[in-house]
Amino acid sequence: MSVELGQFQDKMEKSVDNLAGEYATIRAGRANPHILDKITVDYYGQPTNLQSVANISVSEARTLVIQPWEASLVKEIEKAVLVSDLGLTPNNDGKVIRLTFPELTEERRKELVKDVKKKAENAKVAIRNIRRDANDMIKKQQKAGEISEDEQKDAEGEIQKMTDDYVARIDNMMDDKSKEIMTV
Repeated sequence: MSVELGQFQDKMEKSVDNLAGEYATIRAGRANPHILDKITVDYYGQPTNLQSVANISVSEARTLVIQPWEASLVKEIEKAVLVSDLGLTPNNDGKVIRLTFPELTEERRKELVKDVKKKAENAKVAIRNIRRDANDMIKKQQKAGEISEDEQKDAEGEIQKMTDDYVARIDNMMDDKSKEIMTV
């Protein structure tokens, strides 16, 4: 009998995907529609993702244009952007909302890089917790006689290799995002 490690690889993949999603919402000085991913508006009494009620486009390098599908949503969207933690002031002309991204100060860039590193560290902790869970399962299987000691060692080695690969991917993502923030 062999050890099935696919479920742990799936969990590690989800951790990396989650980090990529978090990085997409960090603004690096350029207009990026993904920073609005977490913003919801009140649409007929239901909290609804901004992307579901408006078209979001990049008109210039540092300007996002939000065009609601219903004119009545302009005020709701403007309010949602103001109460978000983006630190942007929306410009409303009655039909569309423009978000202009200011140049990032050196201090703000350094804060963002710290945030990027913290998110990466959290993702690495999640990967290591998944490794621990996998190793616990492998040890239980070995104690129960379901697998041999050699199979246990092989499985633990495979889990460690998987862990190292995912941690390296997280490090690369962190480095790329940090460079993007510091060179904009």
